[in-house]
Amino acid sequence: MEAIILAGGMGTRLQSVVSDLPKAMAPVAGQPFLYYILQSLEASGFDHIILAVGYKHEVIEAWLAGYATTMRISIVVEEEPLGTGGATRLSLCQAEREDVFILNGDTWFPVDYREMLTCHKKLGVETTLALKEMKDFDRYGIVELNEEAHIKAFREKQYCVSGLINAGVYLINRRVLRDYPERFSLERDYFEQVVADGKLGGFPSNRYFIDIGIPEDYAQAQKDFADGKYKTL
Repeated sequence: MEAIILAGGMGTRLQSVVSDLPKAMAPVAGQPFLYYILQSLEASGFDHIILAVGYKHEVIEAWLAGYATTMRISIVVEEEPLGTGGATRLSLCQAEREDVFILNGDTWFPVDYREMLTCHKKLGVETTLALKEMKDFDRYGIVELNEEAHIKAFREKQYCVSGLINAGVYLINRRVLRDYPERFSLERDYFEQVVADGKLGGFPSNRYFIDIGIPEDYAQAQKDFADGKYKTL
């Protein structure tokens, strides 16, 4: 299996607790957050990782020089911010598999990747999004599925007692974005534009999820990763 990790973000909202580091390199329980993502992917059977880097990419490259892994790691550098879509499109040029996983470098959601791939093939969609059921939240938008597990709508952020959210792990056909512009948002300019056409599938999973993009959740990750809670499957 093959995955792209979007690791080019500056971590603006984390500047108060993590300065001068890409978000993926934010230290969590003694290791860069990227360490845990790579460890999980290797354990899950991935053999090729494409890192889409940008802000302070030298920091990531220097750390990787001392990181031991059986996986082949390719680096794609954004010379200027391209958005999630642009970074994905650029990275897909290095992809070799027909379907490629996309992960956000500041999110932990280690789904059953092989099961997600099977679901993706069965649905026959362009892209499948991993979804997490959340309770009592207003930070995320809601994803609505039909009975066949096709995504039928994205709802704006609002308080919700219970609902599925986009958990930041995708499986995409590597040819889908080739006609898109150099710079665009994967979420706004692709997902939201094609959802009515039935081109997106959903893969709900109950595994542990955390997004370290804000200080409160970053602090929670420190505790959860230190005591092993993040391994709860």
